[in-house]
Amino acid sequence: MAENKIKYGLKNVYYAVATIADDGSATYGTPVAFPGAVSLSMDPQGENTKFYADNIEYWVGNGNTGYEGDLEMARLTDAFKTDVLGMIKDSNDVIYEDINAPIVHFALLFQFEGDVKATRHVLYNCTATRPSASGSTKEESVEPETESVTITATTVYNASYDTDIVKAETNESTDTTTYTGWFEAVYTPTRPTP
Repeated sequence: MAENKIKYGLKNVYYAVATIADDGSATYGTPVAFPGAVSLSMDPQGENTKFYADNIEYWVGNGNTGYEGDLEMARLTDAFKTDVLGMIKDSNDVIYEDINAPIVHFALLFQFEGDVKATRHVLYNCTATRPSASGSTKEESVEPETESVTITATTVYNASYDTDIVKAETNESTDTTTYTGWFEAVYTPTRPTP
């Protein structure tokens, strides 16, 4: 099967609230659609450690500590504010920030379009910052403003492979059931049975 040559177009952003167990593994709620995706930019975190011996770079260790970056949306939904940012909706449907709200962990699911097939992704253990409060006056024409949160994505423990995982993504040969069900439940890698 042909591989994508290009990617473009962020869409199908979902989040699924995570419960992190003592061993670092996670269970997830049902993914919730998060419409209005504008952009996502996640930079890898961690540094390579270099060890020199015999006057050469003798060994290099990879320090993968996840990703950090910004998710820009047309507008943050009320559901995202209450489910992920820990805000509370009162009896008058006013949403307020509770300074004692615990950090909520979640999986972030999304896709980028491709020339052959869209690639679907999941970041397994995310937290998000509160958005900035900003706006500007209306001028001769309406210019939509966006809202952004900074996402930190770290690891969860995967018992099937006995390792920590950060991210997964589909490709052109991913089986149809996994691909079509990507946004119905958070995909967890499993070791093939011999």
